[in-house]
Amino acid sequence: MSQFFNNIEPNVIDDEMLQKAIEEKCPEDLGDIARVESINVKVVTELQFSFKNILQIDNLWPLENLTKLQLDNNVIEKIEGLESLVHLVWLDLSFNNIEVIEGLDTLVKLQDLSLYSNRISKIEHMDTLKELQIFSIGKNNLTMLEDVIYLRRLKSLQTLNLSGNPFCSKEHYRLFVVAHLPSLVYLDFKLVRNSTVRFLHSLVGKSGNSNSILQSLCFVPALGAGSLQKSGSQKHTAAFVEYLNGSFLFDSLHEEDGEAAKLASLPGVEGLLQAYPSWFVLLCENLFNYGLEEYEKREAEISKFYKRFHEILAVNQQESKRIISDFESRNQRRLDELYQAGSGEIADSKRAQGKEDINQLWDALMTLETLVSNDLEELLQDFKRSIDVITSTFTETIQGIYPFHNSQCRDVENQHQEKLMEIATATLKKVELYELEEDFPDDLRKLFEDKTTVLNIINTSHSIRLRKIDKRESDMLSKTYQW
Repeated sequence: MSQFFNNIEPNVIDDEMLQKAIEEKCPEDLGDIARVESINVKVVTELQFSFKNILQIDNLWPLENLTKLQLDNNVIEKIEGLESLVHLVWLDLSFNNIEVIEGLDTLVKLQDLSLYSNRISKIEHMDTLKELQIFSIGKNNLTMLEDVIYLRRLKSLQTLNLSGNPFCSKEHYRLFVVAHLPSLVYLDFKLVRNSTVRFLHSLVGKSGNSNSILQSLCFVPALGAGSLQKSGSQKHTAAFVEYLNGSFLFDSLHEEDGEAAKLASLPGVEGLLQAYPSWFVLLCENLFNYGLEEYEKREAEISKFYKRFHEILAVNQQESKRIISDFESRNQRRLDELYQAGSGEIADSKRAQGKEDINQLWDALMTLETLVSNDLEELLQDFKRSIDVITSTFTETIQGIYPFHNSQCRDVENQHQEKLMEIATATLKKVELYELEEDFPDDLRKLFEDKTTVLNIINTSHSIRLRKIDKRESDMLSKTYQW
């Protein structure tokens, strides 16, 4: 609305404007007191400054008990001068020229905030508004849908209006918002159905990671594509076993091994190092193949879900079309009969039949809606149970039968460590007894002059490798839980 004031000089909230606003809002006797003694500002709880061509917010600091403030339809460019209004519950700054959300840090009791129709391009600086329940920021310049994630920190938020922003035209906009803000009850003046929330979260979980949710949402709205088809490394990543089909993990264990690499020239270590990789890589290959098998099970379960999902919708749509078609046929015949009857008892009777038929149509369609909703709820529960079983089995197997826990890869590493320590101890004993071979490498001879250094090198290298093995296990499990 600010464009209506282009030919009027902008105002700043001054004492005179404040006094007039108080007189308009308060009883006459209170206004008289204000004019005489100017003491009533502390009892003022509501003020309205709409359509005042206000450019700057100022001089509100005495209104320490204000709970409701209307500043809509002005030309305000900056949110300021509100620091002392710590009891404010309702604030309307709609239809202004505000570009940045700021100046709200002290308004910790705010429950309803409207910034509708401004020039804001980013949702920010709202961390302290923990009690905010209603937030309108429609018709602004918000282009990045991911900015909505910021609102997750507002745990009390139930009503949100984003309509009229550029990102609202993006595909999956509504699903994205609901997925990230599960506590929403109303979005863009429409009720968020509980079944929609449960549907999304049974698919994407409660992860705060925007990328994972976006990846999941890319197959939700299509409702026909099933799971994404993956190949090569994409499939390995989706199976959580990327880089396990070879020696990558083993090679990474020995990267930047430093001083420990010198021990490779010790007599007996070369044979040890030749056997170690083959066992380790074999275990990784086993886990890799198992991971792919489990991935296929998950994909099959998702495909099964979508197949049943479409069947439910198809039956519902087919029955809905039949009911509507029957109604239209009856209604057309009734209109023809009404036209022929003109007026009188027959016409009145036909009109009454028409109203009754409409009510029956409503009841039939609503019954179908309830049935399809119940079928989808049951489908989602079955899907969740199946996925829970598959996922828990996968994680338990990773932690138990296959590598990365108290057996397998860790055992191979521990056995390697023990044998390496035996060779090093035997070499140290030879050093003490001056029994080293003449061709013993000079750099190793110098290294083995200090027993503590040798043992520290071996133990440090071993600890680093174990941490890398644990890290790989942790990555697999966290990705599985996130999925």
